[in-house]
Amino acid sequence: MRPFISSTRCPVAAFTVTTLGWVFTMMSMGLAEWRVWYMDNTTSRFPPGMACIGLWKVCTHHHISSSRRNAACHPYTYSDTYLPPSIRVAQHLLLAASVLGLLGKVLTASALRNVYLGHLWKDTTWNLFITSGILNLTAGVFISVAVIWNYCSVMNEEGIDFPPSFYVPFKPDKQGMGTAILAAVLAAFMMLFSGMFSFSYRFPADSQVHPEVSDI
Repeated sequence: MRPFISSTRCPVAAFTVTTLGWVFTMMSMGLAEWRVWYMDNTTSRFPPGMACIGLWKVCTHHHISSSRRNAACHPYTYSDTYLPPSIRVAQHLLLAASVLGLLGKVLTASALRNVYLGHLWKDTTWNLFITSGILNLTAGVFISVAVIWNYCSVMNEEGIDFPPSFYVPFKPDKQGMGTAILAAVLAAFMMLFSGMFSFSYRFPADSQVHPEVSDI
């Protein structure tokens, strides 16, 4: 029984880490804090405040007075031409990563089901683990590319030409990375880690087929 438990430990860990990575991927997609812009200069057109720029929306928090703040969120559409390539590409990469992560989780669960039910078809089960590992590694790479590109955009202080109705300048006085990046980094790490876990599966020794030797 001990070899069986040892052989399934890595796939179980891969399934757990993949699930967590997929949750963090979805979380990072929904959060608006991929970039945080700080607007300190007071002008009649752009009041002071903060703008949280995400993959699918931008949320503004303007200081109207010392005791009053105005908050609003503006979702993006695919027809918006003002979005930079870093955001457009990140949208597709995160969507693809979420689908790949979900498929990897399903394949890992199917492979574990075969193992725990004693259906040790070596080729089928091994292919399921390998395929899920490839999907998870690809998802981790996609998320990493989106995170690195966003990091470079913040470090280079790139601007975005938002519509005037958003009351957001082309470039802020200061910008940084938000909490969504932390969730995306965790998602990328977990997806890459789970992919390596999937490759480490070994069949238990007592499941191998040995030919019978007859005594003469």
